[in-house]
Amino acid sequence: MSGNDGSLVAAVRERLAQESGPVTPDRVAAALRDTGAVVGSAAADQVAEVLRAELLGAGPLQPLLDDPEVTDVVVNGPRQVWVERAGVLQPTEVDLGDAAAVRMLAVRLAATGGQRLDDARPTVDARLPDGTRLHAVLPPVADGCTLLSLRVVRHRPFTLADLVAGQTLAPGVDQVVEALIHARANLLISGATGTGKTTLLSTLLSLADPAERIVCIEESGELHPQHPHVVRLLVRRANVEGAGAITLEDLVRESLRMRPDRVVLGECRGPEVREVLGALNTGHDGGCTTVHANTAEDVPARLAALGALAGMSPHALATQAASALHAVIHLRREHGRRRVTEIAVVTHEPGSPVLGVQTAVLSPFGAEATVGPGWARLAERIGWGG
Repeated sequence: MSGNDGSLVAAVRERLAQESGPVTPDRVAAALRDTGAVVGSAAADQVAEVLRAELLGAGPLQPLLDDPEVTDVVVNGPRQVWVERAGVLQPTEVDLGDAAAVRMLAVRLAATGGQRLDDARPTVDARLPDGTRLHAVLPPVADGCTLLSLRVVRHRPFTLADLVAGQTLAPGVDQVVEALIHARANLLISGATGTGKTTLLSTLLSLADPAERIVCIEESGELHPQHPHVVRLLVRRANVEGAGAITLEDLVRESLRMRPDRVVLGECRGPEVREVLGALNTGHDGGCTTVHANTAEDVPARLAALGALAGMSPHALATQAASALHAVIHLRREHGRRRVTEIAVVTHEPGSPVLGVQTAVLSPFGAEATVGPGWARLAERIGWGG
């Protein structure tokens, strides 16, 4: 943008500041006309776009977020902006000015997501209006400069055929996961951060019978199944006085009174594990949730840790999980590629506090899927016989 255009942006910004109310595209256009500047339509569009990005979007970072190949944007300093493309972090030429400008951007983005970010509360997790996930840390917790992490959430729906074409699902594995949905199996999708758990869950829920009512419970609306009957419950954070919070545990309990056919918890990472396992043990088959774990074998330990947060004994957790969960679907990411590498069944000896998993389908990167020792149990659950 030229210097003249920069002056025009400043003039429009000043006019917008003279009136209260939300900054809308119509107000931007009106303020531009009020400046009396004679500009071509292309220049006017450019000025309006810059202002919308600055006042409504992520400012200088907005073009990066709009890039369809970008999945993450991280800011380490005013001139240290990185993006992730195809699983690889790359530096950019974006210049945010100085540390004060980075802080102002972080505070504004947090406010856009309905969260407070200041010296009294120097860290924040928020969801921007377009679905982008924001995490920000202010100094002195962040050393030197405010740190920003933005994860782009693409709402593009995927089909099973898309996931097979992209090698997320090996040929044949797609039939297994589809059968699990049709058999109303209770599913736990596991994987590390960024492996595609939410994407896979949205795709699987799209396969559910259109006559079923799906209740999705989330911290923020990430699940977007292509299904005609989906309702969503979102947590509410406490206000500045620390009151008014509605937690995931609260919402799981509320969902059971909403005539659900499937109860879906977007991510289980705390004491809500008690409620979701309880729900899946009370006749609500077809439920799903996701959990962070590095391997399928790590899932029992992860569940035990979450159960401890909920005050559950190891024996109670193992007993509940063994009867509630019919399959664990594990995802991995390597070199920017995502893949369902294992489907397992949960094992548990009666009276034992130990929970385990047994591989039913193994599907490593670059190899065909093979069955494992847990296949007979999984095949029986989906009605494929032994």
